Amino acid sequence: MTQAFDAATLAADYWSTSIIDIHPGSINVRGFPIQELIGAVSFPQMIWLMLRGELPDKAQASLFEAALVASVDHGPHAPSIAISRMATSCGLPLNGAMASAINALDDVHGGAGQQAVELYDSIVALGDAGVASGDAIAQGVDAFIETKGKYLPGFGHRFHPVDPRAVKLLALVDASVEQGAISGRYAAVARGIEALLKQRKNKPVPMNIDGATAVIYAELGFAPELARGVFCLSRAVGILSHAWEQRGRNERNKGPMPRQMAYTYTGKPERHLT
Repeated sequence: MTQAFDAATLAADYWSTSIIDIHPGSINVRGFPIQELIGAVSFPQMIWLMLRGELPDKAQASLFEAALVASVDHGPHAPSIAISRMATSCGLPLNGAMASAINALDDVHGGAGQQAVELYDSIVALGDAGVASGDAIAQGVDAFIETKGKYLPGFGHRFHPVDPRAVKLLALVDASVEQGAISGRYAAVARGIEALLKQRKNKPVPMNIDGATAVIYAELGFAPELARGVFCLSRAVGILSHAWEQRGRNERNKGPMPRQMAYTYTGKPERHLT
């Protein structure tokens, strides 16, 4: 009997979780009966509850939702979106196309938000250690460049001289600071980085969508890895919509560029075995 009990306990503890508790006729999410959440909370609020364990207040939920909305799509030239369309044209179902595309959201494409939060956190830590604000920003930026390369995540954009998404998000951040919903500390750090880059490069290098959403996620207390995770949730909406649109076109085996366009061959000229 003891052996059976120990095995049952081991099995029950194997996947222990504080997120959800399910029994026949009962589903509690973070302690809330699911039927009380349905129709009462928004999807962004539900994401927050799942990740953080508590529901956000109204101001937090509004700012979080704004960041999610801003990142849903950036056109078929974005690698993840292009992958979803190509995968669909190759016959993959929607879930396969979505999985293929989301798997591309790694450090280079999709990871800038996480990296920006890490950069902001390092500068805030320097400030907490007593380093003056301007010096902390310069030291944090220099340390990041030294360890991770010259590309600074969250600033500048290859298409937009000024990213309209970032402008709107930062306005919402400022409004939240005025309302006392967030501290504004991370927003000040990000704007300090903007000023430093402008000084060093003798031209503006405005914050982009990744830098602005990183400000929001950091201000709201999300860990850097979660900044990438929630970006993936957001971009999945665009990925799904492009895959669905592509499916309706009944086009087969579309590659990354039209077949009428030649690529550049850089290998050896034609040669033969004999």
